[in-house]
Amino acid sequence: MSVSIMVGKSGDNPATPDFQQMRDAVETRLGDMVPPGTGPAEAARHSLLAPGKRLRAILTMIAAEECGGDARSALDAACAVEMVHTASLVFDDLPAMDDAELRRGVKTPHVLYGVDVAILAGIGLLNGAFGAIAGSVSLNDAQKTKMTRILSDAVGWSGLVGGQALDLTSGQNAASLEEIHDGKTGVLFEAAVLCGAVVGDVFEKMEPGFRAYATSLGRAYQAFDDILDQVADDRLAGKSTARDDGKLTALTGKEGLEDALGSAAQHLDAAKLALPVPANQASPLRLFADSIYEHFKTTFAKAAG
Repeated sequence: MSVSIMVGKSGDNPATPDFQQMRDAVETRLGDMVPPGTGPAEAARHSLLAPGKRLRAILTMIAAEECGGDARSALDAACAVEMVHTASLVFDDLPAMDDAELRRGVKTPHVLYGVDVAILAGIGLLNGAFGAIAGSVSLNDAQKTKMTRILSDAVGWSGLVGGQALDLTSGQNAASLEEIHDGKTGVLFEAAVLCGAVVGDVFEKMEPGFRAYATSLGRAYQAFDDILDQVADDRLAGKSTARDDGKLTALTGKEGLEDALGSAAQHLDAAKLALPVPANQASPLRLFADSIYEHFKTTFAKAAG
């Protein structure tokens, strides 16, 4: 299915990306990624197509544009990153992990379909992510090879797998909070930005700055998410909350919420400073970091009100 993506809205700076339009394009394309069916396919579609922010997918497309590429060429890569993210949520919510019953405002797949089907759905989503890149007609072979390596590293032993293991035993191991946040969240933010840079064909030039940006962005996002787990109910958060008891989180060792929020904001500032773009130059990635702050600011205000 074809989709159109515009940059900028009427009356806006023409260099400002339309995040909502990118999100809509991702939603449309994701519907093509897993065929309708029963069992694992149904469970995978349930998780993948549930209402989500699609931050990592949007981040991939924004990075492509910031590097001079076309957001439309990054769409399949963006969906691949989203599929990996969704698979990680399916596994994270399993009874052996966080045992969560709600995600993205709907029941988790193991609750609806059983643990066995949920595991297969997660595996299918991971496999489908690499298939989305391999089958993309908008990417050349060199780009596909780079993206495959980027996503493989993000999932692997030092990526989501390692991060989840550290999170499960946090409070019982010597891992720092930043190591846990980098493994749980930062690696996939990094994969999103780097896949976008590949589309823009400036991967080597932008890689160091983009890695630093994504790492700080991931730390900020996970810190905000840790706070959300403590201050919001399931309905507002759209997921099962209060699942961090006994774990090392952004609130551990802090004097209160304001202290934790300040730390998260510092990570966002570090992300924006790390971008290989002059401070006086328009940057969609800088705007994206600001949008994350505004999202959590609004959500926390609702929780307090």
